[in-house]
Amino acid sequence: MSKTFTLGEAQTMLRVLEALLRKAQGAGLRAGELEMGMQQLSYRIHLSGGMNVNVTAAARRRAERDKAAQETADTLGEIEAIGVQVQDLEEGLLDFPCVKDGKTVMLCWKLGEDSITHWHEPEDGFAGRKPLDAGFGKPEREQLN
Repeated sequence: MSKTFTLGEAQTMLRVLEALLRKAQGAGLRAGELEMGMQQLSYRIHLSGGMNVNVTAAARRRAERDKAAQETADTLGEIEAIGVQVQDLEEGLLDFPCVKDGKTVMLCWKLGEDSITHWHEPEDGFAGRKPLDAGFGKPEREQLN
């Protein structure tokens, strides 16, 4: 069984996870911009039937792109290793597995929100978010009584 969080545990981790999420977003954006530049260069070479290319600069750009892509992957891996699921990097959506009434549901948080205020069934996703109710503030053993 995967890691589960209480609401309190998830809330406590938000600032660290927010920093990791922003780091992954920034690195992903850099990787995408560098990739776009490389594709534009390739397209210009193709259209001109070949051209004199600064191979050193192109190799440096490729290395920067690869480094940014690896930083993104490593940071997402760090979040996943904590037990939190990144549902949408661009939107900044995180799910925290949580036990409610004996079954696993997801506490749902979106970048920009001050705290976790919603949850959803695993199959419902972000579109199925519901406001938290009083049951989420209790330890699991009290929820089952």
